[in-house]
Amino acid sequence: MKIRVIVGLIALVIATAAAGQDKTPSQLYGQLFEDVQMQGVFPDGKTFVDAVPRDAPAIVMQRYAAERGTPGFDLAAFVQRNFSVQRPKETAYRSTPGEDVCTHIDNLWRVLERKPDDAGAAYSSLLPLPRPYVVPGGRFNEIYYWDSYFTTLGLDESGQHDLALSMVDNFASLIDRYGHIPNGNRTYYLSRSQPPFFASMVELIAADSRDPASVYVTFLPALSKEYAFWMEGADTLEPGNAHRRVVRLKDGTLLNRYWDDRDSPREESYREDVATARASNRPATEVYRDLRAGAETGWDFSSRWLADGKTLATIRTTALVPVDLNSLLFHLETTLAKAYAFSHDADTAAELSAHAALRKAAILRYLWDPASGVYTDYLWREGMPSGKVTAATLYPLFFGLATKSHADRVATVVQAQLLKAGGLVTTTVESDEQWDAPNGWAPLQWIAVKGLADYGESDLSRTIASRWMNNVVAAYRRTGKLMEKYNVVDPSQAGGGGEYPGQDGFGWTNGVLRKMLVLDRGAVAGVRCAREAAE
Repeated sequence: MKIRVIVGLIALVIATAAAGQDKTPSQLYGQLFEDVQMQGVFPDGKTFVDAVPRDAPAIVMQRYAAERGTPGFDLAAFVQRNFSVQRPKETAYRSTPGEDVCTHIDNLWRVLERKPDDAGAAYSSLLPLPRPYVVPGGRFNEIYYWDSYFTTLGLDESGQHDLALSMVDNFASLIDRYGHIPNGNRTYYLSRSQPPFFASMVELIAADSRDPASVYVTFLPALSKEYAFWMEGADTLEPGNAHRRVVRLKDGTLLNRYWDDRDSPREESYREDVATARASNRPATEVYRDLRAGAETGWDFSSRWLADGKTLATIRTTALVPVDLNSLLFHLETTLAKAYAFSHDADTAAELSAHAALRKAAILRYLWDPASGVYTDYLWREGMPSGKVTAATLYPLFFGLATKSHADRVATVVQAQLLKAGGLVTTTVESDEQWDAPNGWAPLQWIAVKGLADYGESDLSRTIASRWMNNVVAAYRRTGKLMEKYNVVDPSQAGGGGEYPGQDGFGWTNGVLRKMLVLDRGAVAGVRCAREAAE
């Protein structure tokens, strides 16, 4: 009998390993997963989904079924016995007294760098990557999609060109394996992506290359496959309908929205999502889909997505055609056109250029709100702009598709409503959501600074950069840390809100600050940050 049991367990381990390579923790652990998350075994729901089992999941589940009903059963102790758990922690590196922020950032890249992953790591939720990469820091111990573009800006300025290229190679690998770049390289992120900055990363690598054309041609298959992911279903979509990430307006105009292929609670925020759905008067699956789509936006979460502007249970992400996403896809289309031209496929290059021209016209027609003087999101069912003023209004400037008259009006509104003492505030709404006032975020500062400068708004661009850099550097001098987000309304206070405490590290803050300090030396007193030579 014992031999049969052992043989059966070995077979079970082999079968589970073969079938569960990319399964998510909820798929692997079922009732155990739900019990751990709903009972709050860990304060942060991300802790358990990142834990690695000490045995095959099927064996762990057999133990759970056998033990859970016994007197005095301790769920937390069971998890500790059966899983290797690494709790989120602050980045260990601290600056030495008096160390300038540029040196701090250049040293931090080594702390945040991760080596290529072991493809044989059994049952981890981590999706292995073939090249070295940089993580944001804190609880985020994996690569994140849109974060990485802003991180590579800083890597480039620090002379870490090989590491920047490795980041792009890793994303191409993910596209090749999964058909898209997931939110992050975790199994529970596979059902969604994030703002598609891959084309911008390729553009950055090409700008540093002696043969830019070869860079575009090399990454053409990945760029094309990512575009197919975002446009899936467009060819057969009827007017007035949406399918996954594509929306066809009543007049036939084609635009995009954020989406997630699952309609269950996010595994890393399971208990919070269940509570949000229970607080709504809507079908739970609808709320879960919009919460997940909200995570795909990168702005998780913001009044921007909320029907009443304040209550998370009213989230309606999939009902909106976002201005930032469609600006990014315009850039992807123009980048693809360039890559096809370099590969001597003139017909496909012309086709992509035509798609980009149609999208630009649609953005100018539907995502420009003359009443508020900004580019804003569009409620595609109602056929009307959301009317919300947010830092996303600067994306059309960043990607060069705004008209000059629109850009002038945007600059006026940004200066009047979004410019604060410590930089650019994310929205005009103060809430408990982290992508609202009083918070400012590094990626949006860079989008604003470059976009405004490109349209001749140099004074406003410099003001935003100077205020943001002074805010970040002052906080660094007080704490020795670079943080995920900052309070820009009152720079003496820390950024707050959201589902988890503020994180330090921090990849995109390091990248944007390093880039800005090189572009505008002397804007922050006492900081002299030159571009490093390539390694």
